[in-house]
Amino acid sequence: MVKFLKPNKAVVILQGRYANRKAMIVIRKDSVKKQAKKSRVKCFIKLVNYNYIMPTRYTLNVDLKDLLTLDYLHSRYKKVTATKETKVRFEERLKTGKNRWFFTKMRF
Repeated sequence: MVKFLKPNKAVVILQGRYANRKAMIVIRKDSVKKQAKKSRVKCFIKLVNYNYIMPTRYTLNVDLKDLLTLDYLHSRYKKVTATKETKVRFEERLKTGKNRWFFTKMRF
């Protein structure tokens, strides 16, 4: 896909408070601290009934079988460590740029 929204290009705002106004694209790079804050992922682990989920056509290639077993439900310590490791694996996936749909906000 060709990137056509480049710096210094004139645009017209279509929606919102500044609709029908002219603007110019200015790209600035986020600081390292801001990039680290934006790339955080919050995870939780929960046992859920099949009736309460809806499958999608997408797959996520993160292997969590070695982490998540039924014995983690019995101990809070095991559950916390599994959650932290899951967070690390998801953040690695986010930083590599794979499965972007999973890390974007749902719009419905």
